[in-house]
Amino acid sequence: MRLHYVFFGILLGLLSGCASSRLVNQWKSPDTPVFEANKVLVIGMTANIDSRRMFEDELVSRLEKEGVIAVKSVDFFDTSFTNAEKTEAELNAIENQLLQAGFDAVLISKVTGSEDRTTLVGSINAFRNEIGSFREYYYENQQIYSEAQQPSSYKVYHTETSLFCICPGKERELLWKGMIDVIDPQRAGRAVADYARILMKEMAQQQMLLVAN
Repeated sequence: MRLHYVFFGILLGLLSGCASSRLVNQWKSPDTPVFEANKVLVIGMTANIDSRRMFEDELVSRLEKEGVIAVKSVDFFDTSFTNAEKTEAELNAIENQLLQAGFDAVLISKVTGSEDRTTLVGSINAFRNEIGSFREYYYENQQIYSEAQQPSSYKVYHTETSLFCICPGKERELLWKGMIDVIDPQRAGRAVADYARILMKEMAQQQMLLVAN
């Protein structure tokens, strides 16, 4: 299955326990320490229209609660927008369309890759319980001698969210980029909320879109 078909469908399935999305890296333009947009377009790059709408709905709702004017790409563009790849000339025309509509920023999210990982489930007790002494550590893990350790396989999806300024005089300038790993998605319901929560937290800390007064 191609990655762009599974993007936010993947994000719909985070585990219901501890947080299974985490920021692994980010970059911020040194020339723009603070950016507060007048109006931002939110784009989830996936061929699955239902997943795209769910993600954009969640993120736009969270941004609006913070006082940011945000619009879903599924509402702004017609249904044929993603049917064919766009040329540079067509993207320039789209940028002018956005400028005329009052937008000055675009927030784009996508999946960039995935990998399979394996862990030995019998050796994680100490990490789970934050054991601080030899006695406790050994006691919790001594079953390793008598039990066969069963490998546990899980998948990690690498995602990327980029914030661009489309201000007059600036050619789609990248202001901020965050890489978030989505770990072992299995169950629907919390994925988009968890992903959006981490994204909002990091943008607020970096004063990108979410700027403290």
